Amino acid sequence: MPKRVRLSEKVLRDAIPAEGRDYQIFDDDIRGFAVCIYRGGGRAFTIDYRHAGRPRRMTFGRWPEWSVTAARERARELRREIDLGRDPLAERDRIREAPRVQDLIDRYITDHVSRLSDLNAADQKSMMAKLVAPHWGRKLVSEITRADVEKLLAKIAEGRARPHKARPNNRARKLQGPKPTPVRANRVGEVLRKMFNLAVEWGWRSDNPASGFYRRVESPRERFLTRDEIDRLVRALDADPDQRAAGIIRICMLTGARVGEVRQARFEQFNLELGIWSKPAAITKQRKIHRVPISEDVAAIVRQRLLLVPKGNPWLFPGDVPGQPVREIRRFWKRIQKEAGIEDARIHDLRHTFASLLVSGGASLEMIGKLLGHTQMQTTQRYAHLLDAPLRAGLDAVASAVRPRLQVVHDPARDQKSA
Repeated sequence: MPKRVRLSEKVLRDAIPAEGRDYQIFDDDIRGFAVCIYRGGGRAFTIDYRHAGRPRRMTFGRWPEWSVTAARERARELRREIDLGRDPLAERDRIREAPRVQDLIDRYITDHVSRLSDLNAADQKSMMAKLVAPHWGRKLVSEITRADVEKLLAKIAEGRARPHKARPNNRARKLQGPKPTPVRANRVGEVLRKMFNLAVEWGWRSDNPASGFYRRVESPRERFLTRDEIDRLVRALDADPDQRAAGIIRICMLTGARVGEVRQARFEQFNLELGIWSKPAAITKQRKIHRVPISEDVAAIVRQRLLLVPKGNPWLFPGDVPGQPVREIRRFWKRIQKEAGIEDARIHDLRHTFASLLVSGGASLEMIGKLLGHTQMQTTQRYAHLLDAPLRAGLDAVASAVRPRLQVVHDPARDQKSA
């Protein structure tokens, strides 16, 4: 029969550890409540009970971190749960084994992100590592609420201080003030929504706290090069000594392709007889094969590269690392921007300029979408306002047709005088 006493601070202080074994001192008030005296001298509060016919023992606090009074109150709460048919030990084990947000991030990256393009995958991994995991990593997946999502996205939208290069030699750095990043908050919200949708499919929670997140207003950048800017850019490209990088920019201008697609282009993708460029799914944003017609100017660039690139090298623009294409041309673009006087233009703006020139030439939005490789019509709709010019010309033609014609009014007195 176990020894039962009224547990108190004095009882715990006076208890002497037994050599070679642990033993319990049970409380005479709460059934199953006891203190375990370990052979090494430690003391911890426990509660013994039976669930589904099996004996169970749960340790819930160490002395003196837990006082006897606090342990007694906790033992009463546990006893009430046990009397209601619950198993507090199994519940605690379930919580300990429950997946945490870091576990969700790891599985999301393994099962979903691994199937995305390299650029998109790297971006999402960066989001998780820098913006999500530091705040939620140790939280249970089931603990995340809609309020947590909105709080995190609001923090991301506020921006954060970022180091920047104060000198060209990269030796000195200082912190800029926080720069608002509402677009980044929207992208993180979309990724969280997808990740928690998968968590629901995997049975890790029953609802999605990121569904219907507050989307910040985005002002899409619409920068189109004017005819004069295009002329200055062409002259700067012709005069620059780095004609390899200049060729990349020229193809971007002539095809509207993304710079990554041009950098990774291979000779085998071009059929010069038919005038077709077949972009493989591995380098396209839509992850599908994209076949587009090319102009004679693009074909001429490809033929020129065939003469310049060593035989056996598959890359249209081979890089400095053997077996690899050109890695980046940002420094080249900075120099060209300055020489052409278009400092506020990005390489991606050449894609918008390509679309604007197509519209001015009478191309429809459907044609533009096919040439640019858009999978959704709403993406191409951003160029719809450019159709106003040809529409306005049509309206002017209609107005000219229905406008009243001027009639000459004769003055009889003046006609008689002049006669």
